[in-house]
Amino acid sequence: MRTGGAGRKRGLLLVVLLAVTLAYLLYPLSSARFRIVVDEAKLRARERYLAEAPRIDPSRARRNIVLILADDLGKTDITRYDGWVPTPRIDAMGRDGATCAEGYITSPICSPSRAGLMTGRYQQRFGHELQPHDRYPRNRLEYYLFKYLLVRGDFRVANLVAFPRFEDILEQGLPASEVTLAEVLRRQGYRTAIIGKWHLGSYGDHIPIRRGFDYHYGFYEAHTLYADPADPDIVNQRHDDFTDRHIWSQGRHGNCALRRNGDVVDETVYLTEKIADESVRWLEANAAEPFFLYVPFSAPHTPFQVPRRYYERFAQITDPNRRIYAAMIAALDDAVGRIMDALGRLGLDESTLVFFLSDNGGATYTGATDNAPLRGGKFTNFEGGINVPFLARWRGTIPAGAPCTHPVSALDVFATAVDAAGAELPSDRPYDGVSLLPYLTGRTTAPPHDALFWRAEYHKAIRKGDWKLVKDEMGGRTVLFDLATDKGERRNLAPARPEVVRELEQALTRWENEMVSPLWPRVMDFRFVDGEEVYFFPL
Repeated sequence: MRTGGAGRKRGLLLVVLLAVTLAYLLYPLSSARFRIVVDEAKLRARERYLAEAPRIDPSRARRNIVLILADDLGKTDITRYDGWVPTPRIDAMGRDGATCAEGYITSPICSPSRAGLMTGRYQQRFGHELQPHDRYPRNRLEYYLFKYLLVRGDFRVANLVAFPRFEDILEQGLPASEVTLAEVLRRQGYRTAIIGKWHLGSYGDHIPIRRGFDYHYGFYEAHTLYADPADPDIVNQRHDDFTDRHIWSQGRHGNCALRRNGDVVDETVYLTEKIADESVRWLEANAAEPFFLYVPFSAPHTPFQVPRRYYERFAQITDPNRRIYAAMIAALDDAVGRIMDALGRLGLDESTLVFFLSDNGGATYTGATDNAPLRGGKFTNFEGGINVPFLARWRGTIPAGAPCTHPVSALDVFATAVDAAGAELPSDRPYDGVSLLPYLTGRTTAPPHDALFWRAEYHKAIRKGDWKLVKDEMGGRTVLFDLATDKGERRNLAPARPEVVRELEQALTRWENEMVSPLWPRVMDFRFVDGEEVYFFPL
């Protein structure tokens, strides 16, 4: 009797322990602390601005704007910057206009980088500082599975105790209070289109056709498939990391689906070529009016897929991973060439300002590129992550071979396009870009910027003149480089030049004091190991 009673007590205790454990593991981690609140004052100012009739000078022509953006393309991946993949069409754009030696993006990761590009403002001013995510762990069970079983290598699950609620995830994207370049130019009477990757919000008022674009063909998320993997004319290369497995599993479903103005469409044409097809078709239909065409290609971002005819161009490359990467860049180069050819065929070369740049440096974690001689790559604020290909062409206005040696920023694309269009900006907020037209046309030789800044939570950087400071507060490292003599960022001068460190840290702090906190949390930390040095970057 006593033995049976003791057994029942142990059983009851086990049941209670199991119930408590399950309650602990399954208790929701979502938190209202990540509720996204719209800046009502700026939202009203944006609405007033967009409702006002613009001042248009009839004596001043409104120039067309074409902005071509590559995805994860390293500066030294292309031959215009002495890289290893032949890119004759992209190179020609730089020869015909300006090849900026020190072109910078505002973040070494997709979505924050695009937020700065589309607004002309540091994305930290409005909280779009970290990568948004469609999915967060819902409870501790999912969190621990993610942390200890699914994520491997240099990707580390962040030590967090709360995540956004479902309704707040839907609000992640470019804040409604911000004014996009498309909205500025459409207000000025331009036709506007985006053909390619958006990655600035997937729901409600965040999608492209509600952010100033008349037309959208492409996808909302960070990635999608380029083609059907079962197509015998397509070569596929998979990577052994959880990010790649996630991309292949997502395919073209959900926010990775291809859409035309919000409606999901089926597509069999290789995506890089299809983006060129759509761009040329849209140019042909809208050539008679001022236009803004934004072409954010997904190439050469993973997944690695390419038509076999491109793969066969690079038979001399024995590593299949590097070979398919080179082939994807070649396909991108041909696609860019088709867009440039269309401008010429339509007689628009002298009335169209064209920019070409990448959203960040090459993704070294794929093993296909290393950005050498630059240090680091995507997910770092070293030069390999933020110093990108940056070309500008406007025949008859920007001289062929125009010098562009001082640091310029993707923020300047916005300001230069606004200048070329003769448009006005809202007066209620600061803008961080400057028009490059005086600089690229030789009217001034002054540097466009006194300093440039980067911040992703604990990972920060500043470039002022030739000095570059990188601070990794998680890894506890502060390093200083003289880029004039050490572009590869190999000689840390912080111990020898404490006065420079102090000056740059003070400037960085003053800039940070103007910024706001991130609107959503990081999910992971990327570990960058370089010799004995270890750095971290929030994702």
